[in-house]
Amino acid sequence: MNLVDNRKPVQRVLWLTLWLNIFVMLLKAGIGIATNSLSLQADALHSLTDGASNVLGLFTMRLANPHPDRDHPYGHQKFEALGALGIAAFLGMACFEILQSAVERITQQSSQVKLSASELWLLLLVLGVNIFVTVYERREGIRLGSRILVADAYHTLSDIWVTIAVLTGLVGIWAFNWQWLDIALAFPVAGLVFYSGWRVLRGNIPWLVDEMAIAPEAIHQVVMGVPGVVNCHDIASRGLVGRQVFIEMHLIVETNSLEDAHEITEIIEARLQEVFPPARVMIHMEPQNYSSDQISYPET
Repeated sequence: MNLVDNRKPVQRVLWLTLWLNIFVMLLKAGIGIATNSLSLQADALHSLTDGASNVLGLFTMRLANPHPDRDHPYGHQKFEALGALGIAAFLGMACFEILQSAVERITQQSSQVKLSASELWLLLLVLGVNIFVTVYERREGIRLGSRILVADAYHTLSDIWVTIAVLTGLVGIWAFNWQWLDIALAFPVAGLVFYSGWRVLRGNIPWLVDEMAIAPEAIHQVVMGVPGVVNCHDIASRGLVGRQVFIEMHLIVETNSLEDAHEITEIIEARLQEVFPPARVMIHMEPQNYSSDQISYPET
């Protein structure tokens, strides 16, 4: 089985996005403090979690070796999903901090937001950097089959929407002196951050809990097309197609010869590897007089 070890290219992408996120965070924080903008300071905090998620991703990728060893006979790739869950946790903390800051601003007397046109142009630069990072990271994540890059791209995508919302509020303050808009926009910003965290969770929990990777009917169709196969049942699969898939099944063949049966299983493994690469297949042989019409495991 040819396993895909994409750690080095993923780490290169994470290093680039880390430095860009640090630049964005410092710029937002500087303008937010200078203008006394709550929404922009909250956005800077969100960008800080972007950088933290990059660091977490770099650490996780050092552990996510796809090759098995004695202690991890199925490989180490789920460390990548754990890293993605860490990103979701960062998003949750950012959501809480934004809401807490908004409530404090409402309940306490605070100075007004003051903004210049040059500061708005700098925020447009920030928005451009965020768009580049999101598009680049998501494209590379799909190309490399990296869950952590795709999760981090969703994180940065939420940063785009947050920055757009903040810019809208600051333009309102700059043009019409609507000071209330800065606080009001903090709440939808928190909602966008929370939604991004939910998308990351939804995308990675199925992998961690060994949800079905391939429809049993699709595996059954491939196996039944191999000459000599009588029946294939109790099919199970887990993992990620394109990264590493584990397939299990029970098989009945029309021969009593162990050598012939072994040859049939070799053909099955080769076909499944071709259709669902890279696949690691476990086949349990059963006698010819055994019968079962249960392709997959029944609902409980």
